[in-house]
Amino acid sequence: MRDFSWNVFAMTGDVDAYLLYKHIAQVRDAVPIDVEPVQPSEHAE
Repeated sequence: MRDFSWNVFAMTGDVDAYLLYKHIAQVRDAVPIDVEPVQPSEHAE
């Protein structure tokens, strides 16, 4: 999604596409990197 919004901005100069690109970057940077993935339970159905 981030690449798509950047490509739209680069091709059209659309400010909304750029703002979406920046918003996605902020959300991505806000996610902690050291979080371990949750393993499914052995008894999960």
